[in-house]
Amino acid sequence: MIVWHIGKRTLTIIMILALLLAGWGILQKVESSYIVATVSAQRKLVPIYKVDCSEKMIAISFDASWGAERTEQILDILDKYNVKTTFFLVNIWIEDYPDLAAEIVERGHEIGLHTETHPHMTQLSDSKIIEELNNNCQLISDTCDYTPKLFRPPYGDYNNRVIELANSLGYTTIQWSVDSLDWKDLSAAEIEQRVLKKIEAGDIVLFHNNGLHTAEALPSIIEECQRRGLKIVPVGELLLDGDCYTDINGVQREK
Repeated sequence: MIVWHIGKRTLTIIMILALLLAGWGILQKVESSYIVATVSAQRKLVPIYKVDCSEKMIAISFDASWGAERTEQILDILDKYNVKTTFFLVNIWIEDYPDLAAEIVERGHEIGLHTETHPHMTQLSDSKIIEELNNNCQLISDTCDYTPKLFRPPYGDYNNRVIELANSLGYTTIQWSVDSLDWKDLSAAEIEQRVLKKIEAGDIVLFHNNGLHTAEALPSIIEECQRRGLKIVPVGELLLDGDCYTDINGVQREK
């Protein structure tokens, strides 16, 4: 048997070295975690909420997922002011109102995807997200003879996976920078105040096709925007062409 005799000083040095090595290992793990977290944060994707445009333009959009009693009135108001907008349609709405969906296109408005069944997209598998978008696009094509290019996630619910899958199918993901909150049945005056309080060039406004007082609020909002020199266009017309990017705040900018 071989017996190693180690002095107290030597043993102390060995223990210090072991502690240093262990500490270095922990530090490396912390640094690695920090790097991964930083890269992940840098790669976070966001939809387009607003556009940094040089022209004085804004976009008005309507989400359609329930009801239609006030949609014809909204379309008539838009015609009166020669304003074109964007309607994001859900399949369950199109199936109930196919003629009205087709009329929206006939009146010159843009159509965007709003999914097949209006789910929380972040809770779905990749295959189900793709199915929601493909089936939505197919019904819009069959009903309206229109090929959409824009997509708005229901409930504003998105993550990197949702945006990446939409991009892979050729759709640009859109949110909004001004929320009318018309779905809360605010009065027309309250809707007008919310929208006009901070609206400026590049904003995307969210309305709903069947908001209780949306149609009542629209004329004053349109007239005031026009008075301020803000041209109202569909979302697709507001977006930038060419080499551009969307910053962390959701503003689309030229590179």
